[in-house]
Amino acid sequence: MKFTRSVLFALAAGIFSAGRAFCADKYVIDTVHSDIGFSVKHLGISNVKGKFKVFSGFLLVDEKNLADCSVEVEIRADSINTDNEKRDTHLKSADFFDAGKFPTLTFKSKKIRKTRSGYEALGSFTMHGVTKEIKLPFTYQLATDPWKKMRIGVESGLKLNRQDYGVKWSDLMDNGGLIVSNEVKIELAVEAVKE
Repeated sequence: MKFTRSVLFALAAGIFSAGRAFCADKYVIDTVHSDIGFSVKHLGISNVKGKFKVFSGFLLVDEKNLADCSVEVEIRADSINTDNEKRDTHLKSADFFDAGKFPTLTFKSKKIRKTRSGYEALGSFTMHGVTKEIKLPFTYQLATDPWKKMRIGVESGLKLNRQDYGVKWSDLMDNGGLIVSNEVKIELAVEAVKE
């Protein structure tokens, strides 16, 4: 009898969790209207900006309860673009992203929670073969496009230390300052369309 009750409970839990996942709408990232950018300090005096040109991902969205949502994103390391071919080649090399060995950067959320200024996605971010838990603050908006498709817009920004992910190339100026800062500012502006 106890075994039967346990099995029934497990089945009910499975159906309930599957129902929650089924109720969530899938929004696929529209790369034409999205941007994954970053900036780093150069010589301690200016910000060099760049972006990744190739990425994909999706959001599972329950409009009634955003805490039930999730997000997954994959970025091609070799798609980095700073509008300077020589610099981009260096960034793809083993000194930085080592794109041949570590071709993708990924983020997979584990939990979404409400904050005072919006929301926060807690999840695993992998870069250069190193995975760490991060908190990704974000705001979002929903809209219907002229073709009657639902869209979601997400904006986010955070700071990472590249040294934490094994991106350790470093050279010093005469005054002891870093040529390329360890801190990297990430800026995300993502639009996704409901399937």
